[in-house]
Amino acid sequence: MSDDLLPDLVLPIEERDHYLGPPSARRTLVEYGDFECPHCAAVYPIVKEVERELGDEVCIVFRNFPLPRVHPHAEAAAETAEAAGMQGKFWLMHDRLFDHPEALSAADLRRLAVAIPLDMPTYDRDLESGATARRVAEDVESGTENGVVETPTFFVNGRMHVGSYEFLPLLSALRASTV
Repeated sequence: MSDDLLPDLVLPIEERDHYLGPPSARRTLVEYGDFECPHCAAVYPIVKEVERELGDEVCIVFRNFPLPRVHPHAEAAAETAEAAGMQGKFWLMHDRLFDHPEALSAADLRRLAVAIPLDMPTYDRDLESGATARRVAEDVESGTENGVVETPTFFVNGRMHVGSYEFLPLLSALRASTV
């Protein structure tokens, strides 16, 4: 598919997003991901390597796109990450979830939250209020508007990335153009 035919990111990077690096960076990498997806887990260390390589030259964003029909624990994992985010610990939980892909049951998610540590009464309240579910639904809606149908889906410098998710091709795509 020609780059000109690839969708552009409909929802730009906003303050509501979970991002690493400056939002004003010349390069952006937006991932729509699912914490139970083995492909997302496989690309997780590659994204970390890109972050190390480009530093403040890149803004890395993670948006939830759980696929519950295929991954029954994905939605709960996404909500757990959002609850951690409400306490300023999204990326810590993000990393723990990808470091422990076998630990996504309700009991496992609670153990991860305790271990971080999160304030558990606040964590429980945020989950029960529906705030985390709404946040995940907003990410899914923006992903759908952006043409996302599978995970991981990346947008490199505002344009959907197709092709390899290996380190060098992804790094090359990021360096090829800037926002």
